[in-house]
Amino acid sequence: MTKADLIDEVSRLAELTRKDSEVIVETIFDSIVRSLRVGDKIEIRGFGSFRTRQRKPRVGRNPKTGDRVEVPAKKIPFFKPSKELKDLVNTGANQQTGTPPAAPSTPPQ
Repeated sequence: MTKADLIDEVSRLAELTRKDSEVIVETIFDSIVRSLRVGDKIEIRGFGSFRTRQRKPRVGRNPKTGDRVEVPAKKIPFFKPSKELKDLVNTGANQQTGTPPAAPSTPPQ
């Protein structure tokens, strides 16, 4: 799903104009980015949480030339899905494909 698909879906489900739906989606994304930029954690119950993780500086290598390259420290956005989201994704996948949940395998005797 792309951002345009998400905007269309919000527009259809909420019976809003595409422009209003675009403002809503952009506002949500901008709010998440702004919060992460200042170091806040975003928690959406039943969906997951967004936070940043700090990466230490390190020495990398240019794959083309093999030269050493200093990679500076940086913050990386990180998403951790909630248990509810994991369960919905796994249950939904089994229902859509018609396959039963995987049973634990036992070695033949």
